[in-house]
Amino acid sequence: MKQQGGPLQDKDRLNWIDAARGLAILGIFMVNVPAFNAPYFLYGGEEQFFPSETSQVVQTIIDIFFQASFYTLFSLMFGFGLYMMKERLEQKQISYRPIILRRLLVLLGFGAGHAFLIWHGDILLSYGLFGFAMFAFFNASPRALIITAATMLGVLTFPITLGLYAVRSKLGAFNSYAEVEAAKQNYGDGSLLNIWQQNFSDWTYSNNLGTFPLLALSLIPMFLLGAYLAKKKWLHRPEDNSSTIKKWWAVTGILFILFKAGPYVIGNPEWFQLMQDNIGGSSSAVFYLLTVTLAFRSSGGKKLLQPLTWVGRMSLTNYIFQSVICFILFYSVGFGWYGEVTPLASAAIVFIIFSFQVVLSKLWINKYKYGPLEWLWRTLTYGKKQPLKRSDSQAS
Repeated sequence: MKQQGGPLQDKDRLNWIDAARGLAILGIFMVNVPAFNAPYFLYGGEEQFFPSETSQVVQTIIDIFFQASFYTLFSLMFGFGLYMMKERLEQKQISYRPIILRRLLVLLGFGAGHAFLIWHGDILLSYGLFGFAMFAFFNASPRALIITAATMLGVLTFPITLGLYAVRSKLGAFNSYAEVEAAKQNYGDGSLLNIWQQNFSDWTYSNNLGTFPLLALSLIPMFLLGAYLAKKKWLHRPEDNSSTIKKWWAVTGILFILFKAGPYVIGNPEWFQLMQDNIGGSSSAVFYLLTVTLAFRSSGGKKLLQPLTWVGRMSLTNYIFQSVICFILFYSVGFGWYGEVTPLASAAIVFIIFSFQVVLSKLWINKYKYGPLEWLWRTLTYGKKQPLKRSDSQAS
């Protein structure tokens, strides 16, 4: 007998959506490892502390192809999944509001633990908080969703970019030496309590009254865009909507190159970075999603991307697992590599650990229906212990 709300059976899964989640987990990790390893990516000055040509090239590649592209993709997937959950519950004549409310509250709990005990760059707490906005849009038309998303993306991006351009001569100075030294001391040589104190300090630096509107107006539009795609069903039946998907793919690809790589033609000025992240990052997120969807139409593409589906089906578990590994590698209570790993070495660490995650995810999914944290999330959401182990007939 199915549990309340009913889990998706393997044959009903949209594997390209799981693959996109897996790709998002890889991309987020590529951005997070350098930030986990050193304070410069939060407080600035990375060019001074990693001046080699190799380091600059690696950081440029990350900035163009990864920065602001994959947390936005993950955000889009979050909105997509939340709307699909609402739709499945309604089909079973189950009230979706209390269940999704509990789902978001549990996510807030995961996020708080992750943000304050492990990694100040957590995104789960923000998802749980801003996810409540979706209740106002679940029954909105697709047209309303896309117009609202576009308006929210532009409402602060364009005015702030113009303001930064007006004072561009005053930008670019690095004066956060005290913050950098405090982070190096607490993360690199401090006690566990020092690490938690610095974690809280870094979190409040990134999440305050000044950054709150910007965060909301970058995440919520992606939630809405995810819901828009779920309502339109383009990604449910890609073979029936290939012309539409290819048109979006081309448009977002052009915007991706224009806003993410284009700034480097004019020296990658600081005043343009918000535009680069919000417009370029959002466009690249959609481009990556559609690229994965289209690639899955061919046998070669499907075979190549299949490993990402295993990671994507356990995205919450894999996201937290990455942070735990980094906590051990970089902080003083573990190996203490904080501030000692170059951008190139960071990229190598990402690929090594992610490859390990691919293997572990495949082994786990062969035996269990959900990742361990996904199972806990479902159990707390529905208020009833969910079946975890696969039957012999379900095991692949």
